[in-house]
Amino acid sequence: MTSRSWSIVPKIHPSISLSALIHPTLIQKSKIFSTLPPDDLKRLDHKDWLSPKEVLKIFNSLRNPESVMPVLDCVSKRKDFKPNEALYTQVISKLGQALMFDAIEDVIKRLKIEKQCRLSDVFFYNVIKIYGNVAGRPERAVETLFDMPKFHCWPSVKTFNFVLNMLVSAKRFDVVHKVYASAPELGVEIDACCLNILVKGLCKSGNVDAACQLLDEFPKQRCRPNARTFSTLMHGLCEIDRVEEAWALLERMEREGVYPDTVVFNVLISGLRKQGKVEEGMELLERMKLKGCCPNAGSYQEVLYGVLDSGRFGKAKEFMCWMIGEGVSPSFVSYKMMIYGLCKENLVADVVWILNQMVEQGFVPERWMWRQILQTIFPRNVSHTDIMEK
Repeated sequence: MTSRSWSIVPKIHPSISLSALIHPTLIQKSKIFSTLPPDDLKRLDHKDWLSPKEVLKIFNSLRNPESVMPVLDCVSKRKDFKPNEALYTQVISKLGQALMFDAIEDVIKRLKIEKQCRLSDVFFYNVIKIYGNVAGRPERAVETLFDMPKFHCWPSVKTFNFVLNMLVSAKRFDVVHKVYASAPELGVEIDACCLNILVKGLCKSGNVDAACQLLDEFPKQRCRPNARTFSTLMHGLCEIDRVEEAWALLERMEREGVYPDTVVFNVLISGLRKQGKVEEGMELLERMKLKGCCPNAGSYQEVLYGVLDSGRFGKAKEFMCWMIGEGVSPSFVSYKMMIYGLCKENLVADVVWILNQMVEQGFVPERWMWRQILQTIFPRNVSHTDIMEK
């Protein structure tokens, strides 16, 4: 038994030293392999056939991510080694969790050279997600997308759109068009989601007019714009104070049979608030209900902010009462604005009502609020004697 355990060391020694040369950041071989359970270590050295399931079990049991590459080198030298997607998915996943992105690139290079394993779109989607979301390497995500055909694998629309959206989120607008233009070469059929991502990207980059022109691209790609398309465009227009054009898009939606959702109405209400058109915002809130679209907390809150911005605190209290009656709770910021405004106008009774509502909702008034309320109830020009008499 003792001689058996000692025979393991010289057989795996070459593979460990090779990995240490390739990956200088890895710890020493003795420490790496000491993290392996004894049974798994025996299986690695076993001369009998090692099934793919057993190999997966070995990688699944690895506690030290730095042992992934040495073990992969060791397993790949076995005569019974049969590389498969499940194995490399496990390897990539463990390396990604350990933030070992350079090692992931080594694995991809290895796959490209060996070409022994058939890989699916799902595998590359996971690799691209790691590059984009975890590693912060959008350029490598794009390169991986373009390299997929070299592995005899073509990206799905989901993978393609993920890369587009990643680039828009990273504000890499210079690369977005390049990726979009590559769709025919990659065998990707453009869908509404893809065009919506482009619309979002153009609006974020300040090219709202170009984004609006993309509406004409939908029928050319045999797609129909949806509520998200229009809400994104409306938001872009409202951000640059072109609310009338956003309203025109609402009319176009109705003509084209696109059902406006809550997000669409909320964007318009927000745009009206920026222009100080409080009454129009209230009317739009009622119009939502007539259209069969239920307002959410954001809808009511945006109208309330508009009333508060206008300094009509009496009207704001009325709207807040109605809002609470509809089962929607005002925000903490709303209560802060109300207390400040009502105290400024010396409306003590309303301040007490607001304070009670605030506490009932579970909010704790801040110190400055109490100071403001007390100064309103007990003005500086009223003496202590007058207060006691009252």
